[in-house]
Amino acid sequence: MADERGQGGGQGQLSGLKVVEFAHVVAGPLAGSMLADQGADVVHVEPPGTGDAARAMGPVKDGHPLWFKVAGRNKRSVTLDLHHASGRALAHRLVAWADVVIVTLRAGRLRAWGLDWEAVHRLNPRAVLLQISGYGATSTRADEPGFGKVGEARSGVVHLTGFAEGPPVHTGFSHGDAVTGLMGAYAVLAALHRRETDPGFEGEWIDLALFEPLYRLIEWQVIVHDQLGSVPERSGNQLAVAPAAVINTYRSGDGEWITVTSATVRSVRNVARLLGWDETEFATSEQQYAARGRLDDGLRAWVAERTADACLAAFAAAEVVASRVFSAADIAADPVYAERADIVTVADADLGPVRMQAVLPHFRQQPGKVWRTGPALGQDNDLVYREWLGLGEGELAELEERDVI
Repeated sequence: MADERGQGGGQGQLSGLKVVEFAHVVAGPLAGSMLADQGADVVHVEPPGTGDAARAMGPVKDGHPLWFKVAGRNKRSVTLDLHHASGRALAHRLVAWADVVIVTLRAGRLRAWGLDWEAVHRLNPRAVLLQISGYGATSTRADEPGFGKVGEARSGVVHLTGFAEGPPVHTGFSHGDAVTGLMGAYAVLAALHRRETDPGFEGEWIDLALFEPLYRLIEWQVIVHDQLGSVPERSGNQLAVAPAAVINTYRSGDGEWITVTSATVRSVRNVARLLGWDETEFATSEQQYAARGRLDDGLRAWVAERTADACLAAFAAAEVVASRVFSAADIAADPVYAERADIVTVADADLGPVRMQAVLPHFRQQPGKVWRTGPALGQDNDLVYREWLGLGEGELAELEERDVI
């Protein structure tokens, strides 16, 4: 295997950025992953012996869990037992070394271990701290545990997802955690920009609750309730507040699902023309919204009479935006994914070549790179502690003997 010591921060927009994460499972580590994919040196701190709980999550092949191969990619794994005073002292050295600190521990534990904002700021006055929690550090529920699905429920997303006659529905992945990780990475970069441009920068504390990112992304739910006194409800795939008169999924004659979206007046007229209807009856937004039910029923019947391939060809010719609803198998076989190089093959020590998402978004001048899959537990102890922090042989040996690392 090629020497990985110089590969981590050597390629991408964030080469040279130093990050330490005291964060497990999904939200915090995904924020770190976004930074690692762009070349930051990200040190993932895990308890000795057990490691991050994410190492055991999800499907397994030949005894090797697959999720962490992606979740831990491009990072350094070190082991450290924060229950020991000497472990906490070493954690503080990592904080002093880093530009960015990511934490997901409960507020009380952060204070006890010296990883809360006041302690981090004292140790490293220019550090950016990203703190992710269930209810935010300033709420009365700051010390309660939180998970992404609860964040989704609190955000309004789950209330809006599903069909009117059915129960609220969670999306089929760690939606709340993932969006929180993404917004956390965005927030870190915003703070780092200020650090580079503000001579008076004195660190930054990013306090992010798991429900807040999805809550922010539903731009209309609060103002609609505030100004109209109404509560948007579940509308299946048509959306409670839709951008245009046509948006839904339809089943083809050969049993495939197709989604159709027309977000402009012109595109809805294209649908009417495709159905063989008089376009003048759909000339304005008002006419189109009034005819939403008719358009939906007409499209459903039209799609059901044809194969998915025939539907998609006709949609393309009519300039109606549509797509199959993709499965993972569809993604793997799709030519556009291939043309975009959105799936990459990476060498893994346990499984050999594995395929996963490429670094996204694509930067064309200085792209990021997937240079390793999730590392073995503690694989980078020597590099991080000896070379990056400068611990001596005796100090390292003592820490290992006491099971601190």
